[in-house]
Amino acid sequence: MKYKDYYQILGVAKNASPQEIKKAFRKLAAKYHPDKNPGDKSAEEKFKEINEANEVLSDTDKRKKYDTLGSNWEYYQQAGDDWEKYAHQGPRQGGGKRTYYYSGNPEDVFGRGGQSGFSSFFDLFFGEGAQEGDPFARYGERTTQVPRGSDVEATMSITMREAYQGSRRTFEFQGEKIRIAIKPGSYEGQKLRLKGKGHPGPRGQARGDLYITLHVTPDRQFIREGDDLIVNAKVDVYTAVLGGNIEVNTMTGKVKVNVPKGIQSGKTLRLKGKGMPVYGKTDEFGDLMVRLDVELPRHLSAQEEELFRQLKALQNKEAVYQN
Repeated sequence: MKYKDYYQILGVAKNASPQEIKKAFRKLAAKYHPDKNPGDKSAEEKFKEINEANEVLSDTDKRKKYDTLGSNWEYYQQAGDDWEKYAHQGPRQGGGKRTYYYSGNPEDVFGRGGQSGFSSFFDLFFGEGAQEGDPFARYGERTTQVPRGSDVEATMSITMREAYQGSRRTFEFQGEKIRIAIKPGSYEGQKLRLKGKGHPGPRGQARGDLYITLHVTPDRQFIREGDDLIVNAKVDVYTAVLGGNIEVNTMTGKVKVNVPKGIQSGKTLRLKGKGMPVYGKTDEFGDLMVRLDVELPRHLSAQEEELFRQLKALQNKEAVYQN
């Protein structure tokens, strides 16, 4: 088992705010998503690693547990095949530090072949086999693990419009109708937890949880990068040369955008606050990046061609004069 530095994986400081963690996760998830890297196993593994880090650092309780483990995780790693004996004895520590042991089956902690889909480090401290609360009981306080049903994971596809506006979905699982709310600003790879909606536990014990991972389907007009949106807009050659206004599509309708004269094809104009809503914020939005595509005229008349020849001749004279 290898220690996972979740802060390093997301590229954030250990005192990073929830907003900074969310922003870093969205950026990396968009970059390494399997849909953008088909057949790339390394990108797929990186995407799983990013999701795992976000699963812990975006959850207040899990992050607190992760931060307080300190160097103790190394004692559990060193246990190896002798885990059960080692765990019941607990690592010997001086200076009045706490001694921990796990009182259950070690297979419950490590899992069977990584059933959670996360790394063994995650499974050890946060996986399905871990205790509710701390996965290790204090020395002298033996606990009994309560059986519960297994968790269920599923993927739900939503449109970019739903991710922008938010929506409600209803579906049936195990004979029960379940309603979920998709908040504005929802993003690719986001995981929703529905507590107690997984498989039933043995002998009527508590049910597991249902985890739904959101997949935002590509949009025909807009490309999303974090909280920003990118849209392509065509500009005729006359407006590009002389300047003027064009109409641009946004998520809330068309707006007029001023095009500076002499604009080049491929240039980008930024519309503040016209991007995606920031998840969890009611009045914050990303920006809309308008990527301009200058269109050349086709099927010119004889008179139009002549005017362009005159313009070219003027340009050549001006160039000679400047030299």
